[in-house]
Amino acid sequence: MKKLVIAIAACAMIISCGSDDGGTGDGGQNGDAAVLGAPLNNTECITGVDVNATQSKVTFEWNAATGAQSYFVYVKNLNTQSTLQYSAGNNTSLEVTLSKATPYSWYITANKATNSVSSETWKFYNAGAGITNYAPFPAELVAPAMSSSVYGPTVALQWAGSDTDSDIDGYTVYFGTTNNPTTVAGTPAQPTLNVAVTSGATYYWKVVTTDDEGNTSTSPVFQFKVI
Repeated sequence: MKKLVIAIAACAMIISCGSDDGGTGDGGQNGDAAVLGAPLNNTECITGVDVNATQSKVTFEWNAATGAQSYFVYVKNLNTQSTLQYSAGNNTSLEVTLSKATPYSWYITANKATNSVSSETWKFYNAGAGITNYAPFPAELVAPAMSSSVYGPTVALQWAGSDTDSDIDGYTVYFGTTNNPTTVAGTPAQPTLNVAVTSGATYYWKVVTTDDEGNTSTSPVFQFKVI
């Protein structure tokens, strides 16, 4: 499904991005956590203010958490898997310069007198000029967890996929005993795949997600050991 190209206006007014009710993270179960506001989850964020041809300033917003004395904002570039931490003081908004046409995730920690509480984690694409259809978000690998130990002789690989355009076509799973596996274990339409394993071996896996337009994204590589 193609999306209408929306030009990014170089203005200071910040308007909420399109919404989605989803979200992940322990903070979603904790009433003491900050509630995220914008950019909203699983959306294209078109509200960034131009910095240059490749960057724009995005304003992150959240509701105050009970008892919070300060906040940290964590923003992850889902292409590079690099995370930056920003101090917001006791404010409930923060402007950050980000790369255009790039997928990000973000969450807030509310720092209190005796503890720190994390919010949900949301994802968004920072808009890029002239893009009519975005690649899916890189798959979130769920199980087996990174560096976990599991029993064979088969293991169910599980992951979560999402896309601002809601047009995921399928997945390609790479699996093997090398650090960056190149062997295709399967091309399921749904986010799970059973694989055969050998006791004592360490395995690596990643998922490439493809949408109806042929756009792709690649997850991080996870590893696990078979007991």
